[in-house]
Amino acid sequence: MIFVVLALLLCYVVCHIWALVPLPRWGKWTIAVFAVLCFALEIVSFTPLMNHLPLGVASFVYNLGNKTVIVLLYLLMAFLLLDLGRLVHLVPRTMLHDNVPVTIGIVALIAVVFVYASIHYNHKQRVEIALEGGDRIERPMKLVALSDLHIGYHNRRSDLAKWIDIVNSENPDLVLIAGDIVDMSYRPVIEEDMAAEFRRMKAPVYACLGNHEYYSGEPNAELFYREAGINLLIDSVADFNGISIIGRDDRTNPNRLTLKQLQEKYPALNSQFSILLDHQPYHLEEAEQCGIDFQLSGHTHRGQVWPISWITDAIYECSWGSHQRGKTSYYVSSGLGIWGAKFRIGSQSEYVVVNLK
Repeated sequence: MIFVVLALLLCYVVCHIWALVPLPRWGKWTIAVFAVLCFALEIVSFTPLMNHLPLGVASFVYNLGNKTVIVLLYLLMAFLLLDLGRLVHLVPRTMLHDNVPVTIGIVALIAVVFVYASIHYNHKQRVEIALEGGDRIERPMKLVALSDLHIGYHNRRSDLAKWIDIVNSENPDLVLIAGDIVDMSYRPVIEEDMAAEFRRMKAPVYACLGNHEYYSGEPNAELFYREAGINLLIDSVADFNGISIIGRDDRTNPNRLTLKQLQEKYPALNSQFSILLDHQPYHLEEAEQCGIDFQLSGHTHRGQVWPISWITDAIYECSWGSHQRGKTSYYVSSGLGIWGAKFRIGSQSEYVVVNLK
């Protein structure tokens, strides 16, 4: 259904480009065919065919196809705005037909926006927060909290290596990952031996599952986490220097335990400082009701690009950043990596340094 909607939007944009661009018919056809082919690559990126293409080709297909959709979104907004201007008689009809200045203006604007979006994505923001552990922790600690790495066809091993270097430079006592380490397929993760990069971590790593681990196959996720030296918590609890780390199964699994059931299963949660890893930040009241000290979530990406960020802000109680409910602190990360196109507009790629006092 979503591809049908996208196809209709593509037709709307292509029709406007056809009318606007001052080129002979063969030039207009070239642009139209190129746009359709790029959109077709987006569809291919969601099919099993990706796993049969050479890795470099599959990466190209994934990147170009997903970038096309985001560029399509911004062209759609530009043409809708111009059409609205026509309806209220602010924009003359001639502006949208074989108009050189308007064509150059739109191309320049789109180019500037997406060059910025690419640079902004690749610049990882360091966010620092402080938590009070009181006498329930053995000593002050530094934690690095991550989510949504989405390693795969677009975030390759070279990207992951840079991220591991960033984390190691913080000299953390502990690394926490709130799900979606893998994007859509384990094929590129295995072929590039990305597990070796995680084994370079200088601190213990604990993680929970995200929805993308289910999309790419949960058994594959468990095997990869073991190879990478990541402590995977699936509706289970681990003790680290007197801290209880709770990893919930993702809500993709309708049979996952409730937080209350986990609390009953692990009584130590009631006396130790507790950190909850729960990928999707729904029902934040559960952590408050169970007396959890800190919850780390991800999933939202804060929409990745504006104006989708407005949608995530409307859906979630907290779609990004620090949040407080009673005595429970929360952080919903917009993610270190990204799903789809490597663009950030109105959101940021980040890692969180938690100073536990």
